[in-house]
Amino acid sequence: MSKKLYPMIECAIMVALATVLSMIRLYKLPLGGSVTLLSMLPICIFSIRWGLGWGSICGVLYAALQLFLDLAEVLTWGLTPAALIGCLLFDYLIAFSVIGLAGAFRKAGKWGCIAGICLALFLRFVSHIISGTFIFDAWMPDGWANPFVYAVAYNGSFMLPELIATAVAAFALISVPAIMKKPQ
Repeated sequence: MSKKLYPMIECAIMVALATVLSMIRLYKLPLGGSVTLLSMLPICIFSIRWGLGWGSICGVLYAALQLFLDLAEVLTWGLTPAALIGCLLFDYLIAFSVIGLAGAFRKAGKWGCIAGICLALFLRFVSHIISGTFIFDAWMPDGWANPFVYAVAYNGSFMLPELIATAVAAFALISVPAIMKKPQ
């Protein structure tokens, strides 16, 4: 089998697994965002196993699929064309693509892998904050004076549990040599 075929097949499997896990929501927020059953973990593990190039491809594919699955709902939100484009970019394409960067520090051992996951999920958090601050500030509840602070609080309420759960599960998985061994 071709050496390029292994990562392509594994990427497809990991995107499918991540997509199924993203549908298992522990809780969902009213304006988007949810805590899922480790939905980002397969993309993170793939990026750690195969590196940033393949990880980025896998992240972009996962982002496109998440956008496709949620597009009908997003279109019902009544966003202006500019806000819709911003939402699609910052809440979907950028936010989910950066998960593929989890393998950034993979050569630094277990803690490097965890640092890469933290970086990738932090970048996703930042992408959501940009969207929340500049696009969804109109939905900010009364009593919140600053859209940035509200965006940090709102997005942090689901991204922090996701980050912690993903990092803990990844640490357990990367400790298993068979998980980290690539096919020859």
